Amino acid sequence: MTKDTIAQVLYMPDSEEHRFLPEGPTYMSPGKFSWVAIQHGPNGTRGSLNIFDVESRQNQNFELPGRPGFAKPTDVEGSFLVGAERQLGLFNCNDGSWQVLNDQIDAGVEGTIVNDGTIIGFNCVFGTKDLEFKTAKAGLYLYQGESKQLIQLRNDQVCSNGKDVIHTGNGGCSLIDIDSPTKKVVRYSIDLKAGTLGEAEIVVDLNDLPAVPDGMTMTPDEQSIIISFYNPNEAEWGETRQYSLHNGVHEHTWQTPGSPQATCPLLLPMSDGSVKLIITTAVEYMPEERRAGAPDAGALFIAETNFRSPPTAGVFPAKELT
Repeated sequence: MTKDTIAQVLYMPDSEEHRFLPEGPTYMSPGKFSWVAIQHGPNGTRGSLNIFDVESRQNQNFELPGRPGFAKPTDVEGSFLVGAERQLGLFNCNDGSWQVLNDQIDAGVEGTIVNDGTIIGFNCVFGTKDLEFKTAKAGLYLYQGESKQLIQLRNDQVCSNGKDVIHTGNGGCSLIDIDSPTKKVVRYSIDLKAGTLGEAEIVVDLNDLPAVPDGMTMTPDEQSIIISFYNPNEAEWGETRQYSLHNGVHEHTWQTPGSPQATCPLLLPMSDGSVKLIITTAVEYMPEERRAGAPDAGALFIAETNFRSPPTAGVFPAKELT
């Protein structure tokens, strides 16, 4: 029998633009995380990087040169590895500088931008999304930091979302990946050195649900995944669910009352040794008549978990690129 936990509002962004599409919460230090506002409003062409401190409830906001899909901390103070529009680069919060590392993302197609990503040592695996959410032309990429090479692993996704990597021993890795419209979580073997991807193996099929799987993270023991579901339908709450990687069993649900469009989860270690679940949610294109029933849409939520050890967290080694 699955367990349910009710999440509480942690932070409501001050502006409607910043509530439009919050995503990508990422660990920085105990009780502190970054997140991105992908797009400032329905017609926005820019987004922002945000840094939030749970204890003080203070949020810092930094406008980015475009719409970001993800932002990951680096080993340079104030610097983040960011995928924005169709570029991968380093953004420095201290001076607002933007250093492009690669601008050849989805060079052969139009109408896509960078979406979700994850860091594995000196490598970054990320995807893009079709802005119309209907054509299988978006890429899945590996950026090799040591060689500064961008390798396209797939070119037939629609909205490349939640992803994480499991180290399987002897240098091997498995990539857990979601192309949202398929409503399937798949696993690939991935060779980070050779830049190759194995065949897809379905881990969980979610096509029986009305909501769409969006962001994802791994549990600390790497035995389960936690997925936030974006529900574009009228609903009293949103859901973020935990599933076993071994048999696909639904193990736990965290609800976000008054906010059905959940986008991304983060397991955040706290200074007291506990591990909380952070969930971002979105207003994105919600009709006014449905918005009235979703008063907390666009808020960041926090919830209790039973985890007692922090998940593995790394930073991108940007010092080696400067």
